[in-house]
This record gives sequence, C-alpha cells and structure tokens, in this order.
Amino acid sequence: MQQEFTLGIEEEYLLVDRDSLELAEAPAALMEACQADFEGQVSPEFLQCQIEVGTRPHVTISSAREDLKRLRSCVSKRAAEHNLAPIAVSCHPFADWKKQTHTRKDRYDALQHALGGVARRMLICGMHVHIGVADAALRADLIPQLSYFLPHLLALSTSSPYWNGEDTGLSSYRLTVFDNLPRTGLPPVFSGWSEYERTTGILVELGVIEDTTKIWWDLRPSHQYPTLETRIMDVQPRLEHALSLAAMVQALTRMLCRLKDRNLRWRQYDRFLIGENRWRAQRYGVGEGMIDFGDRSIKPMPELMGELMGLLAEDAEALGTMSELAKLQQIAQNGTSATRQRRVHAEAAAKGDDPGKAVVQHLIDEFHQDL
Repeated sequence: MQQEFTLGIEEEYLLVDRDSLELAEAPAALMEACQADFEGQVSPEFLQCQIEVGTRPHVTISSAREDLKRLRSCVSKRAAEHNLAPIAVSCHPFADWKKQTHTRKDRYDALQHALGGVARRMLICGMHVHIGVADAALRADLIPQLSYFLPHLLALSTSSPYWNGEDTGLSSYRLTVFDNLPRTGLPPVFSGWSEYERTTGILVELGVIEDTTKIWWDLRPSHQYPTLETRIMDVQPRLEHALSLAAMVQALTRMLCRLKDRNLRWRQYDRFLIGENRWRAQRYGVGEGMIDFGDRSIKPMPELMGELMGLLAEDAEALGTMSELAKLQQIAQNGTSATRQRRVHAEAAAKGDDPGKAVVQHLIDEFHQDL
C-alpha cells in the first residue's frame, strides 16, 4: 500500500460588500494583491464576484490547516482593504443571479459560449479535495468504490438552502444548479484506466471538449495531477469543518487502499441506488438519514457516522485525524451550515430584522471564526 496520501483543498468564495451585504465584484487590485501574497494559489473564478484558493499538496491535515488558514486570512485582509468580505458558502442567500457578470478571460468567455444560458445561473461555490494516488490503474479502481460515500460527504457539507431570496426546501441547492451542466453527476463505472482514457478521449478527439478539465463529475481523476478529486461537497463557512471533510476523504481513500492490499474491496452498488442517497443528501442534508444498502434500511446520520468512525479508525489513527472525524459526528448530530443558516434566518425574522442580511452577516462571522 502506498505510504502517503497527500491532500490538497480548493475553495471558492463569494465577495460581499460589508455595508449592504450584497455581492460585489472583485477589484483588479484585490486579485493582484492576493496573487502577489500567494503566487499560484489564488485566482479569479467564473463570476466576477468569486475568488478561488487552493492549498499546496500536504501529507497531514495539520500542515493543510496552516496553509488554508493563511489563504483565508489573506483573502479576508485584502478584501477588507476594499470594504469587502469573503463568505465561504455555496449560494448567497438573496443575490440575483441575473445581475452577475462573468470574468472576462478567454477560458471563461469560451465557457459562457459553450454552455449558453446555463452558465448564467452558475452563482455557486464548491469545495474540492484532491488525494494523491500515484498509480493510474488504482485511481480507476477506486472511483466506483469511493462513489458510494459521495452522498455522505454531500450530506455533511450542505450549505446552500437559499436561492434568489427564497428557501428552496433543499439543503444543497448548489447541486441543482450544477447538475444543469453537461458531464456532471456521479462518475460512470469504467473497467479500468484504459477504458477511462479511451472513453473521454473520444470527446477530446472530436473537439467537443478541450481536455478532461471540462468533465465535472462528483469524483474524477485530475487532469493535471496524479490525484482523485472529490467535487461533490458544498463549500464550508467554517475552516475546521472544511478540514474535517478533507480528512474524511483522505481516510476513506486510505481505507479502500488498505482493503485492496488484503485482496478485498468495497461492494460496488448501482449508480441508481447511490443516486437516491445523493438526492436524500441534497434534499435533507443530515436531517433524514441515508439508505444503508447492506441491510436495506434508512439509518440516521449520527448512526452512520458512528459506523464510519469504526470503519475508518485504523486509517484516521495512522493519518492523525481522529479529532477531525469526530467533528463530523457533531455535524451529523447538530446539523450543517444549512441548518444554522435557517436558524439565523428564523431568529432575525422573528425580531423584525432583515433575515437575508442576518444570514450573510452570520456567514461573514463564521468565515473568521477559526482565523
């Protein structure tokens, strides 16, 4: 079994005006200052109100924590110089997507042209976690096994209940928007790396896509790095919750590799069944439990997390991430960002305050909680 499972974390943030709490475009000076502070780790995103950060590869969560903390602090400090604040949330509670403009770069101009009106609604932010898996054949083998756990990661990460000023009734409305794009959703099942290359290569050869960066599955092999990239999660307002989710992806990958060394593997379930859990996570977050296909029952998320903690104990101990996984048990018990946002919204409405603005201020406060 490979000895190290490096991880990298990418996050997308929205920028808001500190006074109005509405979305604001990133000034060129803000981007230039952030890029000067962290060359290659901060970049513009598709919409001008977005900014993206990415950590370096790290062997441990503790070193990833320091990197991500510095990145969040940098964006916050530079944004404050322009009376702006970042929020790490997958949908702004009351912004109008029709009023947003995309960043004028060749890459984003081409994306706008390729996707048409679908691209205009992309007022969403996500969190991506890369785990280093050096062997390409192993990456292909792990994809259908790791896919089983994608709904669990989504449920624990949900942070987008509001869209265009309305409560959608969903815990992750972001995924509803994202699924309108082509080449999204659960990854297909491939017999091996050669089939993956042959299948995706058809689209590249025909000029349908430039390369596999235009494939946006919930889990994919990275085009640039020897990693598996988990993309299903909503972005996290709290730094420590982002790190805990990354730790779970890392531990799951190690666990599956450990099983392989013993000539074992996680059972491969039909994408139809996994898709049902994906929907439950999207709709309910951690509130209504998930289907355990092994014993054909719906189990509450606290119970499922307890089972996962037992399953991943050896791996979390080896990786030094037991405390991070324990935080996910608390999320399963107490609720996600979507839960907290709805609580703040209800409390503000009861007091006669503007509930949408109260939620945005809450998100600003949570962004800075662990910095």
